Amino acid sequence: MKRLLLVAIAAFALAAPASAQQTLAAVKARGTLICGVSQGFAGFSAPDSRGEYRGLDVDYCRAVAAAVLGDASKVRFVPLTAQARFTALQGGEIDVLFRNSTQTYSRATGLGLAQGPVNFYDGQGFAVRRDANVRNVAGLDGATICVAQGTTHELNLGDTFRGRNLKFSPVVFERIDTMYEAFYAGRCDAMTQDASALAGALVSARDPAAFMVLPETISKEPLGPFTRNGDVQWTNTIAWIHNALVEAEEYGVTQANAQAQAAGQGGSANPTIQRLLGTTGEFGKTLGLDNAWALHAIRAVGNYGEIFERNVGQGSPLKLARGLNGLWNHGGLMYAIPFR
Repeated sequence: MKRLLLVAIAAFALAAPASAQQTLAAVKARGTLICGVSQGFAGFSAPDSRGEYRGLDVDYCRAVAAAVLGDASKVRFVPLTAQARFTALQGGEIDVLFRNSTQTYSRATGLGLAQGPVNFYDGQGFAVRRDANVRNVAGLDGATICVAQGTTHELNLGDTFRGRNLKFSPVVFERIDTMYEAFYAGRCDAMTQDASALAGALVSARDPAAFMVLPETISKEPLGPFTRNGDVQWTNTIAWIHNALVEAEEYGVTQANAQAQAAGQGGSANPTIQRLLGTTGEFGKTLGLDNAWALHAIRAVGNYGEIFERNVGQGSPLKLARGLNGLWNHGGLMYAIPFR
């Protein structure tokens, strides 16, 4: 019996990675990337007036489609609640999750999922009505607070308020849009979420001037993609697409000039740029992609700075400062692993 059990365990150990290693092949065979996104976070993933998804997370999905399939439009977006997002990835309903998801120890070790590189550094904040005259977290003592179910925000909220000896009454919602409606209707004194998501929510409120996001944050919220454990090739692909977008910004490769930079004559002579854009080397082979995979992604959505500016930066309704999301050589934390 013991021997049979050992044989079964060994067989599972051999079979599991084999089945997990199929995401890239499945995406190529299907001809479409299935990307998990939020149900509606302005600036990150939300349908526009024509029903087309827009946002930072959406651009990452399109960058992946461009790199893997050569066409940024070959994406099917799956809007997911906070509760359903990880289950959808675990069950194979989506290929990758780009959904304002915080990377934590428990998620790294307990979900059977791999955390990708951080593509947005955030912190949990609070939205309040301006006429409530609340200026900091201490002013929320005894408040009723709207929070989304199945998020790190629930845990952070409880930890912070207990740690500061503050009282609060949580009102928990499964759907983000329902939480927003409840807050705007006055059901809660405050609403808590990532500060960037709150900024996006208030922009779309009926009377944005009536609300404000408190300047104080209570947590570190490193956001990034998730893939399935055991699929090293696919996880590497997602990570290196991010690195390519950040490296492109650092070296001045943009959506407009990427093709010219890659061109043999009149193109850039910088060795790093040549490797990044596939002009020299074989940097696509080990990922199972063609050598121009990064060029495809950059031509489709631009570099990281362009993605940030368009969706959440000064060129967007959110008008967020780069802050920690700036390049490492400009006071931020964005730092690409070298292409060599």
